[in-house]
Amino acid sequence: MIPVAYCADYFGRRKTIQIGSLVYIFGGAMQTGAKSLDMMYVGRFFAGFGVGILADLAPLYQAEIAHPSIRGRLTTLQQFMLGIGAFTASWVTYGCAQGLAGTQAEWRVPLGIQIIPALPLITFIGMLPESPRWLAEKGRIEDARASLARLHAHGDINDPFVVHQVDDIQAEIEKSKDIGSASWSELFKVPSNFRRLALGSILQFSVQMTGVSAIQYYSTEIFTTMGFSSTRILLFQSINSIIALIGEACCVIWVDHIGRRRPLIVGNVASGLSFVVGSILMARWPGSVDKTWVFNFFFSACIGPLSWAYPAEIYSTRTRAKATAITSSSSWISNFFIAQVTPYAFRAVGWR
Repeated sequence: MIPVAYCADYFGRRKTIQIGSLVYIFGGAMQTGAKSLDMMYVGRFFAGFGVGILADLAPLYQAEIAHPSIRGRLTTLQQFMLGIGAFTASWVTYGCAQGLAGTQAEWRVPLGIQIIPALPLITFIGMLPESPRWLAEKGRIEDARASLARLHAHGDINDPFVVHQVDDIQAEIEKSKDIGSASWSELFKVPSNFRRLALGSILQFSVQMTGVSAIQYYSTEIFTTMGFSSTRILLFQSINSIIALIGEACCVIWVDHIGRRRPLIVGNVASGLSFVVGSILMARWPGSVDKTWVFNFFFSACIGPLSWAYPAEIYSTRTRAKATAITSSSSWISNFFIAQVTPYAFRAVGWR
């Protein structure tokens, strides 16, 4: 994620998103056409790296182009679209398992379909306005003004909102010039920057500590040990994707009305309680899996979307790219940690 910050600051937000899309398409194509397990691993590496770039840049770009009144709604749309992707992937996989069982198409078709959304992204992102804040940082004030006008005023550069925003951005840039360009060390040495960095990083880390990744990665193994068939497990995952999508839609609708902090608190409490109660009930009645759906709803309605939206909003323009790279890295590092330790935990104590 660290190189992404340099790319985002040097090439701009749109071009870096195109780079991420290209890397992802390359990785997806390798997986789809894989002739060996090694080729599959290499393809997965590139696809994962591409996803990392896009997961970092998408909320950053959205936060910088959004009108303040709908910024939360726009930045949480990223998680909602991830939900649509998970929904599509779950049902495509379930359909292929039913209709193409025993053929290579059973797994090649789902892997190939993952490439499709990246194609319009890499094609059309260049037609969207560049981040006004990045343009202003590069001294392209008139381009920033035109971008803001296109985004918020139907092209009218004299619109009061556009004029006010340009003045605010210029004032922030002038203030930044007095203290020099942002460095990596500044994120840790300046107390206000470090506090925001800690908030964003701890939030991303705590998301993984809810256990969501353990459920996502190892639900097949968990449900298999509970005695469910592979087809039944795919159906459970597909139903889970519908519930997640409903939760994410609720977040998009409500987030700009109720803020960020309150739903994060409520979501963590509700998810934690549903996890504990669900684990107890599943140990008593192993056939009951609906408690995982309750957990998934609260996670998707509160924690998941806001864990990406909140960090993108709390940093200044000059530190945003570097800071979001670090907070995103904390998410992927903790994600990797959970993925590695969960199998050992299962072998030691079982899914219960």
